[in-house]
Amino acid sequence: MTSKPDVKLKSLAAVDLSKCLLRISRVSAGTWQVVDAEVSSGTLEDALSRHEFKDAAAAVYLSLKETAPLTLVMLFDPSNTECISKCFTGHSFPKGAGTTPAEEVMLTELGNIVLNALINSLLNALKRSQMPAVPQFIEGDLARITGELGRVVDLKRTFRTLTVTIGIKSDKCVSNSKVFALFPEPLAQELENL
Repeated sequence: MTSKPDVKLKSLAAVDLSKCLLRISRVSAGTWQVVDAEVSSGTLEDALSRHEFKDAAAAVYLSLKETAPLTLVMLFDPSNTECISKCFTGHSFPKGAGTTPAEEVMLTELGNIVLNALINSLLNALKRSQMPAVPQFIEGDLARITGELGRVVDLKRTFRTLTVTIGIKSDKCVSNSKVFALFPEPLAQELENL
């Protein structure tokens, strides 16, 4: 399905997230860029299933409920945390059996930067403002992450979902992360009417 909000959402992602990732690239040890952006319709689980769950995934999410009902999720592959930490902080966190507290803090901060860049561009387009949300961290398979997000998202509701793939690389490693922005249909229609 291709329509005006789809084009607007892709454009916001391409322009505003690209600017954010360029700033991250300037101050970090890696290169960060938008690789792809697409819009689809479906439930939260439909959206998250676009991420390749080899094993568990690490997720950072923000949910706005008042001025713009919107939920954003950034998914990482924990097996790539060493690469992501090298590209973000300049230091590789040694690969362990699970996500360490230091890795959780690093992924949460990275997700906070990226998700808030996207939130700000969407709120600016809608001419709204809202207090920043506190990012939350979860780790697990698709069922666990979907279940946890069910506390803030109606799991049966159909959303218009913007999915952005972010490429992360340095001279020694490459990784991808996916960002999902879930719009209730009335909010997508509001963007369409701008």
